[in-house]
Amino acid sequence: MRVVLGISYNGQAYQGWQSQTSGQTVQDHLEAALGKLAAQRVSTLCAGRTDSGVHALMQVVHFDTELQRDIHSWVRGTNACLPRDIAVQWSVATPDTFHCRASATSRRYAYVLLESPVRPSVDTGRVGWAFRPLDGDAMRQAASHLVGEHDFTSFRASQCQALSPVKNMLSIAISQRGAYWRIEFEANAFLHHMIRNIMGCLVQIGQGRYRPEWILEVLAARDRKVAAPTFSPDGLYFLGPRYPAHWGIPDRTPAYDGLP
Repeated sequence: MRVVLGISYNGQAYQGWQSQTSGQTVQDHLEAALGKLAAQRVSTLCAGRTDSGVHALMQVVHFDTELQRDIHSWVRGTNACLPRDIAVQWSVATPDTFHCRASATSRRYAYVLLESPVRPSVDTGRVGWAFRPLDGDAMRQAASHLVGEHDFTSFRASQCQALSPVKNMLSIAISQRGAYWRIEFEANAFLHHMIRNIMGCLVQIGQGRYRPEWILEVLAARDRKVAAPTFSPDGLYFLGPRYPAHWGIPDRTPAYDGLP
């Protein structure tokens, strides 16, 4: 049986998603919890790896097992063995042809940004920070230039292992609630650090350091050196992938609309 899980986590305490020898990653803790429940080693695949400090509202993973359990027991049983900042939100049984990464049609992220002259306190690690006022219209104009299929080399980390820098950005939505900004990205796939590098540019444009058209120059240069510095991971959330409806995979978790 192929079991699919939706996982949420606060990434502050972890060295990213992918398993490491340190054992201090989200995957390490999840597989340890699943192993206790199944009384055998369980290996998972995920829809999209996240870096150290990055959060997820709906990371999707799958694994295969011969155990016959009520599908919902994978939620309750696994959560009983997980740290408090990682939780299984739902579980679904699928045919073996489902693949959490290859079956996805797109992936979604949100960046939550606090605009304030004073640094974050109670939400430290969960939001990015801009201490100068931001011009939302300028950021939206700049973001519109990134929608569509482009070569995103200028926003790609040097250690990125993607076979191609060409990605299709389906949408970028920028909204504000009080002192908090929420920037949502959806694309067929993302490059390593792509969103954080775009955020660095959008913030500089929003603060008036560059005109919105500057982002076209950055895009055309295909050179990481011309873009802004990589922005903080603190406010970055993996919202989850989208799948064709016939797989029966949830589209979001309750926390999706709870972000500022």
